[in-house]
Amino acid sequence: MAVFTEVTPDQARELMQQLGLGELQELRGIQGGIENTNYFVTTEQDDPDGQKQRGDYVLTLFERLSAEQLPFYLHLMKHLARAGIPVPNPAARPNGDAASGAQSDDILHALCGKPAAVVNRLRGASELAPGVAHCEAVGAMLARMHLAGQDYARHQPNLRGLAWWNDTVPLVLPHLDAAQRSLILGELAYQNHVAASPSYAALPRGPIHADLFRDNVMFDGPRETPELTGFFDFYFAGVDTLLFDVAVCLNDWCIDLATGVTDLPRSAAFLQAYATVRPLTAAERALLPAMLRAGALRFWVSRLWDFYLPREASLLKPHDPTHFERVLRQRVTQPLQAADLLTAPAAPAAELAPTPAA
Repeated sequence: MAVFTEVTPDQARELMQQLGLGELQELRGIQGGIENTNYFVTTEQDDPDGQKQRGDYVLTLFERLSAEQLPFYLHLMKHLARAGIPVPNPAARPNGDAASGAQSDDILHALCGKPAAVVNRLRGASELAPGVAHCEAVGAMLARMHLAGQDYARHQPNLRGLAWWNDTVPLVLPHLDAAQRSLILGELAYQNHVAASPSYAALPRGPIHADLFRDNVMFDGPRETPELTGFFDFYFAGVDTLLFDVAVCLNDWCIDLATGVTDLPRSAAFLQAYATVRPLTAAERALLPAMLRAGALRFWVSRLWDFYLPREASLLKPHDPTHFERVLRQRVTQPLQAADLLTAPAAPAAELAPTPAA
């Protein structure tokens, strides 16, 4: 999240009033991220008993996604929320019918000439140094989310999938040394080969989050028994292989961030919890090593792009691209097998805290 477009308090106040969400009390830009403009918004209004009621929201202005693309993401959140998945719920204009409309309807707004949305702010905080219990909770909830998405009617591909990698790698190649160029071109060729295989065609598909990092999940409660209170930031979501979503999570939640080395207890806890809710198919078990490499490549490419070809933003801090280069090298040289994780003994939940996210 970041601030590319400045929103004034008067502009935010008018939108919140139009949505029936109360009077603006605070507007605060959110630092971090690299795609959209985001603000925390606090409002206040009287409840039916005349008591003051606080409302906490996130206002997002979309910098790259178009008004034609956005209904897929916003309605996906509505769909998942109705299925009991804890996700932000886009606010509609008071007389709108955001749950049933086939068009962009009243959950997509406009502000400062940009498409915009307002969602409720989730309870809790992100856990940047997750333990086994956090990984178990994320794995189980991700599987629930994948099952809940199977009857979602809208379709949009993963816009940061293989086609985007093929288009973007040539743009970042001039910024790489010889070893990096060899790695990225070799991996891109490998992923194109995998994507053309019958095994890949057999992978289950559906709506995926595609960016479910540690900072896109909320928890509340003690570290030993955390309560997962929500998944958020669905604006990279798309229809893709469910296994790719699993791989993205394993590459962030279940590694040592300093080295990219796999944390086996957390990896096993995550995958076992996921498979308890949605068992992996034979094709998924076989292709997990390839999808772990795909997940690492995707974020190495996007971080290279954001680092070397940045956009202006008042609170933008691009991520270090070398992190996912390290992860990719680990996934190539030390492939992680699904069978090993699914049969690993359970680890204690109250282990020492791993390295927190930078």
